[in-house]
Amino acid sequence: MTNTQSTTRHHRRGIPTARRVDHVAITVPSLDEAIRLLTDVLGGELVYRLPPLSRDDDYMAERLDVHPRASATIAMVRFGLFANIELFEYTAPDQVRTPPRPVDAGYQRLGLGVDDVDRALAALEQHGVRPASPVWTAPPDHPDAGTRLVRLHGCAGVNLELSSAPADRHFGAAVTWSNRDDGLPAATAVPGLRSVDRIGYTVDDLDLAVAFFVDVIGAEPLSRTGARDPGEHGLPELPARVRTDRATLRLGPTDKLELWQFAADDARRRRPRNSDIGGCHLAIAVDDVDAAAAYLTAVGGCTQLGAPETLRSGPLTGDRWVYLRSPIGLYLEVVNMPDGALPYERTTSARRRSAAGFHWWDR
Repeated sequence: MTNTQSTTRHHRRGIPTARRVDHVAITVPSLDEAIRLLTDVLGGELVYRLPPLSRDDDYMAERLDVHPRASATIAMVRFGLFANIELFEYTAPDQVRTPPRPVDAGYQRLGLGVDDVDRALAALEQHGVRPASPVWTAPPDHPDAGTRLVRLHGCAGVNLELSSAPADRHFGAAVTWSNRDDGLPAATAVPGLRSVDRIGYTVDDLDLAVAFFVDVIGAEPLSRTGARDPGEHGLPELPARVRTDRATLRLGPTDKLELWQFAADDARRRRPRNSDIGGCHLAIAVDDVDAAAAYLTAVGGCTQLGAPETLRSGPLTGDRWVYLRSPIGLYLEVVNMPDGALPYERTTSARRRSAAGFHWWDR
């Protein structure tokens, strides 16, 4: 849907004043390489790049849950009609450089919807991106029956997948790749690229994670596969003994969430910190950051990392935000960005996807 369509608004459980997913964030080995892939190859647009963030007090530990002497460089990429991707490059004395694998808790993946997986993959291979496994077609008894999917390797630390779904299974309204709210097409090296059509996380306890997203965040259950052979999920590289379960949920007006659990003996249970390669967080746009954080702490069992902060200077002056650590280990951010009045907008035509005009239960 778009924010100009007529919608039915429901008053249900979830974060007070929530509008939509604001952005997904991931820590990458090289900010330059990730920006190049997301913009020059895939067709995103760099919105801003901030100067390095570091402090000589405990700010980084208290607010971001990283080593107090960590330093972060941050960039925001508009990535299609609805998505914002926040990229971090950290240096930290205790940084873990080995990224999580798909079976490890904390692994984040983004799915890209395309018209034809084979054509899109062939184009990406010209830019050094390779398939991590063979193209897979979901069998008739699978919730995604008929969908073709391939996981990608060589994406500069951003875990990406391509999928093409039957016409009656397309999620969202994007029919062509665009970095503009009005849908004006943007150039991309990937033929038939539509949009980010899902956000995925690997979790330790799928039942707990589903309950948290449904009962606390306000997600809407769509499907659950039950434990299956990994080959039945398009993961033939995993041993058959690694039983795999997946739940799919609708997350606000524009996004779909996949939660995965893998019964792998060697899976890492320690989720990456924000400063580790592969560290990630999920940000929700809200009107009232303080009320949202108080709700997540009191009702959702989250741990708030410091008091909400409003930036008083720099390119994002007016941004109010706070991080929280959820009981399922995922870092959350609740944020209110005064899009249309941010200083960075004076120097570029690129824009974040604003939450204005959206409400969480719009459909």
